[in-house]
Amino acid sequence: MIRNPFSRRSFLKFSTAALGAATFARPLILSGAGAGSTAANNKLNLAVVGCGGQGRGVMRGLLSCGANLVALCDPDQAMIDKARADAAKSDGQRAKDAKAYEDYRRLLDNASSFDAVLVATPDHWHAHLCKAFMKAGKHVYCEKPLTHSVAEARELRELSRKCKVVTQMGNQGSASASLRRCTEIIRAGALGQIREIYQGGIGVTAKEGNAEGEDPVPQGFNWDLWVGPSAMRPFKKDVYHPFRWRGFFDFGNGGLADFCCHAINLPMRALDLGYPQKIVVNMHAGKQLPGKAAVEFHFAARGSLPPVTLYWQGSGTPPAEVLKPLADVYKDKTPTGLMIVGQKGCIYTSHWNTGGLVRLEGEPRLKDALHHDATKHIPETLPRTANHGQEWIDACRGQGKTFSDFDIGGKLTEIGLAGVVGIRAGKSLDWDGEKMEAKNAPEAARFVHTEYRKKWLP
Repeated sequence: MIRNPFSRRSFLKFSTAALGAATFARPLILSGAGAGSTAANNKLNLAVVGCGGQGRGVMRGLLSCGANLVALCDPDQAMIDKARADAAKSDGQRAKDAKAYEDYRRLLDNASSFDAVLVATPDHWHAHLCKAFMKAGKHVYCEKPLTHSVAEARELRELSRKCKVVTQMGNQGSASASLRRCTEIIRAGALGQIREIYQGGIGVTAKEGNAEGEDPVPQGFNWDLWVGPSAMRPFKKDVYHPFRWRGFFDFGNGGLADFCCHAINLPMRALDLGYPQKIVVNMHAGKQLPGKAAVEFHFAARGSLPPVTLYWQGSGTPPAEVLKPLADVYKDKTPTGLMIVGQKGCIYTSHWNTGGLVRLEGEPRLKDALHHDATKHIPETLPRTANHGQEWIDACRGQGKTFSDFDIGGKLTEIGLAGVVGIRAGKSLDWDGEKMEAKNAPEAARFVHTEYRKKWLP
């Protein structure tokens, strides 16, 4: 399979443009009711924690939806400067007035100045920041994956049910009409029984330990704080920060963790997937076995729904017969993404569950899921939205609910990170999702519950 022409970069550009749509039915106006107010006639005062590229992209979208930027927080002053410059394109005065913080704890000391927070740090900080801000009564939008470990995801899910704040995980494809329509089509039984799902084109590997060598820490960058709860190591230029951290297990968890909350989103919702019962790891010494998916997630039957296996192909490719509906359309330029194979047909989407295509039994080729004649009788049962960020802002203002709150996002994260546990343990797992443990591999527990450095925690 060649690389999907709908790349991560193009998706981020699409997401930012969608978030930045200028016209909405209910424009926000300047807040006049004081800090913490999220009434429908007040503008949401936003703090941004994590000012790297992804954080800046989501921030731009939220500002275009009407949020009021009041604070920027990052241990790297250079990232704050870039975020301020980006914000200035929307409103120069707003960007100028936003207060800068190196340490999120100092931001919390001034909690009355903001209503909501965007958390867009590396993964190893997500859970700690979300907990701190939720307990402070702040609405939280957190980038995916929701957490760095399975246990953290469970903890945030439970906390979200207790805290009276609005939460949203940043798997932006959740807002697409394509994901919601494909969910409706599958739930209606149009594909018949579904037993196989294939996700191709996303690798899984990351590294244990540290990079070799050491470089001087740039001025204005608090490296110790950036490492935060993870094990301390020497700074190495262009290895961890600002983007490549995902290739080290102490900070991220490789491609599977990066994209599980996108790709598994549609199957989990449409097929009512619970925790996988078995996770098969087809890797040896960090390398994928030829002809095998990197990781297989085996889900049990759910009521009338049969067992289903999700094959995370990694560097491999699905069987030719699975790819045939795509090859019939794209020939030798078959895109990567998600293929859901049913008894009566199939659905293909991008990695983000956007751009859904349907082919039912007897049809010559895949067709746009939004304009598929044979399924147009299936009613719309899910709400539609302008975009992911607008949905969160509206919910913060008491209008509607988020579609990917921390309960849903946390479950998605648990499923994907269970696969990471298997990869790091180096073996297949008999997985008890409720107990968050591998029945056949007690030694894997150290990858479920992470040990932290306490220095920078609340």
